[in-house]
Parts: sequence; structure tokens; C-alpha cells
Amino acid sequence: MAILNYVVLGALFCLLPAVVLWLCRRFPLLDKLGPIMVLYGLGILIGNIGWHPAEMSVAQEIATSASIPLAIPMMLFACRFTLSEASLQLRVCISGFFAVFLSVVIGYLLFGRYIPEGAEIGGIMSGMYTGGMLNAAALQQIFRVEEQAYVIMCSYDIVISFLYLVFLVSVGFKFFRWLYGERKSNVLSAEDREELERQIAEQKRNPYEGLWSKEGMRELAKIVGVTLILVALSALATLPFPSEWFMVIFILVLSTLGVVCSFFKPIRALNRSFDIGMYLIYIFSVAMASMADFSTLNLADGANQIAFLCVAVFGSLLLHALFCRLMRVDADSMVASSVAFVNSPPFVPMMVVAMKNKSVLIVGLGAGIVGYALGNHFGVLMASLLGMIG
Repeated sequence: MAILNYVVLGALFCLLPAVVLWLCRRFPLLDKLGPIMVLYGLGILIGNIGWHPAEMSVAQEIATSASIPLAIPMMLFACRFTLSEASLQLRVCISGFFAVFLSVVIGYLLFGRYIPEGAEIGGIMSGMYTGGMLNAAALQQIFRVEEQAYVIMCSYDIVISFLYLVFLVSVGFKFFRWLYGERKSNVLSAEDREELERQIAEQKRNPYEGLWSKEGMRELAKIVGVTLILVALSALATLPFPSEWFMVIFILVLSTLGVVCSFFKPIRALNRSFDIGMYLIYIFSVAMASMADFSTLNLADGANQIAFLCVAVFGSLLLHALFCRLMRVDADSMVASSVAFVNSPPFVPMMVVAMKNKSVLIVGLGAGIVGYALGNHFGVLMASLLGMIG
């Protein structure tokens, strides 16, 4: 019976994301919610329906602990670092990281210190709002934040980040153009519109199509092989350090090696690496959400956490706008990079279409790539800092 339960749970965690992705492609409403939000909802449902076989906790631990170390290098392999517009890229990244730093510190002093594990939550938020869900999941593994607190934080984040994006797409970018005193053309050339539509179509395609073909399986084997080598090297790098430092050193070394590998052409040519890593994030999401027990939900902590997230998201946007203005960064580059930091790079093409300004596409995507690469390191430093001032 125990073996059967493990098989059922393993199949549930591994196959449910595939079902959700299929449903999201078929139903526009689910597509608007996004796979991660749907998976969090299903995971919470699984964790609170009363079905808790003895093997559940073991299956959850394996799914969450194994998925992130494998996902980190896979997603970083796909990073494309470029020297074009290096000065502008450097300025938006400095501004973005400093804006998140200040807004998280302010939010922590006002609200975060009053929630359990507030410093660690602040560290996760710092990585999430400079990188994305990959960094948040990796930092959760480092800090071992209580599962329910992490799931609730991510659920609140999805709603708040959605409202942030709606604001920018509808009136926000116009407001910042007015504030900066800039006027942009509202007309896209046919060539520019075609390029942006291609970018959006690329985001909507089924990235797993052809994965089980002979060519796809060969590529999958290469991706997994290189990833396992990096995992082994990262584990070896932890040997000189005390055991309590294992996860911190392991994740940071793994992130660094993933970035280093992205500079090698044969590894960059592994086109499916990002999407396979993203699928592992989906597995992590449903398994982690299934750990949440809402019968013990603390509404007071929830109110403080919502306020903490709002200060981090909207505070970082305002500070980023101020710093970019001081560093002579144009309004559209500021908005595109802010979306990359807060919502992650896949949302940048949609923002660029709304602004009708193709020229900021590379700047926005580049900011998100830097966030992916440095978000874990930044989150660890922020959690240490918040722990000292709290």
C-alpha cells in the first residue's frame, strides 16, 4: 500500500502541471491566471481536503527538495548576456536592485518584523523582485521558511503583482512619461509590430512540443547530464563548510555555475533548458502549496504580510522611477526593467507592446536576466541584513 501511495503522489505532483498547462492553453481565463496561480490553488486544495496518507510528507519533501536544485542551472543556461547598451543596462540594474533594497528594508521595519520569519520572508521577496519565482523557490530552500507562510506569501504576491502590471499597462507608463517630460510615438512600424507579435507568440507556444521525439530526448539527456554534473560540483563545494551552511553554499555555487555555463555556446544551444526548468518550478509549486494547512491561518500575520508585499512592489516601482530619472534613464526603459524585476522577463514583450516602443525590449529582458543570475545571492544578503536590524 505504501508503494502504491508513493506512485500516486509522485504521478500527481509530476503530471498535474502538464494537465494545468494544457487547460491554460484551451481556456483564456485560466491562461490569464497563469499556471503557477492555478497550481497553487490546486495544491492548497490537495493539502486541505483531509487526504493525508503517511507517505504524503515524504513525497512533498522529495518533490520540493529535488526540483529546485535541478531547475536553477537549467533556467540559467538560457540566459543571454549582451554588451549592447551596456551603460543603460548597468544603470537600470543598479537602480532596480537599490530600489528593492530600500523598499524591502522600509517594508520590513514597518510590517515585516511583526510576522514570523520576517527577515527570511524579506530575503525571499528581495530575490523574487529582482529575479522571479525561480529565485523565490531557491531561497525558500535555503531558509527553510515554514511552508504555509511561503505559500501564502506567493499567493498574495500573485494578486499584488497582477494589480501592479495592470496599473503599468493601462495608465502607469503614460504617467511616468508625463513625469519624466517625455513624449513617445504611438505608431509602430510594420516591422516592429511583427517582431513584437513574434515575441508574444513565442511566449504562448507550447514549449514542450516535440520533447519526446528522438531529437528532443537527446537534448533532454544533455540538459539533465550537464545539470547533474553541476549539482555534484556544487555539493562538493560545500564540504569545507559546516553542515548548517550546506544549503546556502550549495544554492549559491549552483547559481554561479549556471551563469558561467550560459557563456558556452554548446550549452546555450540547448533551447529547451529554460522550459524544462520551468516545469520543475511547476512541480515545486503544487507540492509546496499542498503543505499549507489553512486551518491554522493567522489573519493578523496575513495583513502584515500583504502590507509588506505592497511596500516592496509599489515602493520599488516609485524608487526605481526616481533613481532612473536621476541617472538619466528614459521612462520606457525604467518601466520595462521594473516589469522584468517584479513580474519576470516573460512579461516584458507584453509591456513593450502596450508602450509601442520596441527599442526597450532588450533592456527589459536584460534586466530580468541579471535578476535571475544575482537574485539568490542578493536574497541571502538581504535576509542577513534584515536579521541584524530586526
